Formats: sequence, C-alpha cells, structure tokens
Amino acid sequence: MEQKTYNPYVTAQTQFDQVADKIGLDQATRELLRQPSREFHVTIPVKMDDGTTKVFNGYRIQHNDARGPAKGGIRFHPQETVDTIRALSMWMTWKCAVVDIPLGGAKGGIICDPHNMSLGEQERLCRGYVRQLAKVMGPVIDVPAPDVMTNGQHMLWMMDEYETIHGGHYPGTITGKPVGMGGSLGRKEATGYGVIYTLREALKALSIDIASTTASIQGFGNVAEHAARLYTKLGGKIIAISCWDNNDKASYTYRNKNGIDVNQLASIKDAFGTINKQKAIDLGYELLDGNEWIAQDVDIILPCALENQITPETLAKISDKVKVICEGANGPTTPDSDEIIKEKNIYLIPDFLCNAGGVTCSYFEQVQCNMNYFWSKEEVLEKLDQKMTSAFHAVHNLSKEKNLYMRDAAYVIAIHRVAEAVKLRGWI
Repeated sequence: MEQKTYNPYVTAQTQFDQVADKIGLDQATRELLRQPSREFHVTIPVKMDDGTTKVFNGYRIQHNDARGPAKGGIRFHPQETVDTIRALSMWMTWKCAVVDIPLGGAKGGIICDPHNMSLGEQERLCRGYVRQLAKVMGPVIDVPAPDVMTNGQHMLWMMDEYETIHGGHYPGTITGKPVGMGGSLGRKEATGYGVIYTLREALKALSIDIASTTASIQGFGNVAEHAARLYTKLGGKIIAISCWDNNDKASYTYRNKNGIDVNQLASIKDAFGTINKQKAIDLGYELLDGNEWIAQDVDIILPCALENQITPETLAKISDKVKVICEGANGPTTPDSDEIIKEKNIYLIPDFLCNAGGVTCSYFEQVQCNMNYFWSKEEVLEKLDQKMTSAFHAVHNLSKEKNLYMRDAAYVIAIHRVAEAVKLRGWI
C-alpha cells in the first residue's frame, strides 16, 4: 500500500487548525484541543517461549475526556509510532462527538508483530500492558477496544488482568470482547455496517440508486469485509479488493469485473485479512498491483485500511467516474488531497463520521455491561443505524447550509461539542 512521509499527527492538527480558523475558536481552547491532555509511554518485559525476555514499547494516549471517559482502540503493529497514536486519539474525540455519544478520545498501541508471536507470548504482552496502565484505565476513566491486529481474545486477557489487579468484575473496562463474556452482539459488523449506512444515506442525498453502483475497496480486514457484505446485500457490485499479503510483504488488488463474491473471498482469507493469493487466482480473480484499487472504473472507492493512502499522487490515477469516497479507515486522505477531491466534485464521507459505527457499538457494549443486561443483535444494529443516519444528516445538512466541505462540516459539529463541554466544565 502507498506509504508516503506524511505524519498523521500533523495531518490531524492541520485539519483541526483549518476548522478552528473557520469558526474563530479562541486561542486557549485551540491550544487545549490540538494536542493530547495526557500520554503514557510504557515498557513491557515479556518472557518469550524460548526462555529469553523481550522488552516491548507501548503507549496509551488520552486526547480529551470533557464529554465522558476516554475511548479508543489498542493496536499491535511493528511500525507503530507515537505520532500515529496521538493522531488517532484526536480523531477518536471528534468521532465520539460527531455521533454524539458521551465519551472522549484515546488510543493505544504496542510496537510488535503478532504474526511472529505465539498465543502465549501475546497473552503475556496483553497482561503486561494492563499492569503498566491499570491505574489510568477503567470503566469511568478510559475504555480500550480492539484495533489493527488485535481482537476479542486480546481484550479478554486485558480485562481479566485488570479485574485480577482491582479484585472485582468490571466488564465495562474494555469493549470488543467475545459475545458471552461481556461482548455485544453486532460489534463485529458495526464499523463496516456503519460505513455503509452513511454511504446509503449519501447516495440517497445524491439521488443515486445504490443497486446501480460499483465500488473498489482497499483492505479486507473486519471493517472492509462487513462493509463489502452489506454493500452487496443492498445491491451494489464490488469490482476490486486490495489487501496486504504478509508472506510477500506486498499488497495486491484482486479484481473481477463481473462482481466479487464476498463470501468466496472471505473463505480464503486469514485472521489478519490476507487473501490466499493462489486460491484467488485459481478462482479466476485477476491479480493486480496493490495500488490499482484506486484506479478502477467505479462509482465509489472505500479506503478501509491504513492512513495516508489517498495522496495527490494516487489521486492522479482515480477514474473520472468516481462520485463518492467513503473513508472506512482512519486518516486515509492527506490534507493536500482534499482540494483535489473538491475540484473533482467527489462527495466525501469523512473518516471520523464514516467509521464511527465501531465506537458507537462499543458504547452500546459498555452500556450493556454496566447495566448487566444485553440486547439482541437486531436491536443493536437498529440503534446503530439510527445513530449513524442521524449523525450523517446533521453533517450533510450543515455542509449544504454553510457550503462547507463534508470533512469541515463534521469537524465544525465535533469541535463545537467538545469546546462547549470544556467551557461548561470551567477548564477554559
């Protein structure tokens, strides 16, 4: 996947500064909100299976908790950086605010590659991370969740360690847990479904029938897979899916111009979203370069992988047919690309609105855990649909009313809500 020298934290601050200028945000509130309120950098010694001890670097960054306990995922990645986590913690604050849930923004990460670690080593790493941070997390302080290369099992180990330290049951400490152990039905689908709920509403606003559209997707992890499933269920046709191949350390685009069978591709991918290349070829898929997903002749492109994937360079390849960019990933578009998107008259659904389904359902999980009463999957997804649809229309209507780019409209709503909370608390 395209990797440039963009710093995601600089991107997040640039986006914030541009909107702060537009709305005339006062200097003190601006200084408070353009950086995290607190950061924790930890070292985690882990006994490896071969008897050696390896020390991992971990982080937990809390951007703002004026509207409620901090909330945000924990990612495992060998190239994780503290600036990426700072940016993601900021985006989480705006994400919770734009869908109007009473939570703040945080993010965590550990520099590691779980592909090369046994389950026992991963468990010891999870427990070591919580031991370092147990005093600054919890159901009324900071609530983690899964993110890149982490899953429900990792969260359950972390919750168990937290409960062991504090001596009680605190299922609301962490979300994204397995169903039956405090997890919410619908959580697995939530982020991907939220992406398509917003896309569905955008297409209605543009008077486009979703059943007549085609799409290309970057990524095939949990978010992209469930987005693809709901999109095709609603009648859309996916032409291409791009994903990372861990064996080759490269990305590939799998294309079928007649429409991709999502169930078929999902059946030949691993737990990290890597499609089995040879099996896909045997099934008749065209194998293209990983960056070709953005060059397909489709109506909609959905970046659902990593940051900084839509740049001026990659936008030069985009088809004139593309009408909508649906940002399923966090920070997939660089700031210098937004002007090009505007010039091309492409309708953008910004990331912290588009992919807020995950944190919204995490909030539902937290509520269910704290009251010890769980909802049906249909009830969860119905509430999710209502939240995402309402948030989309608030942003879309402001965009039309004030003639704002959709990203700017989403920021205006989110920043206003957080700034108001900060001021009502008397922080400023």
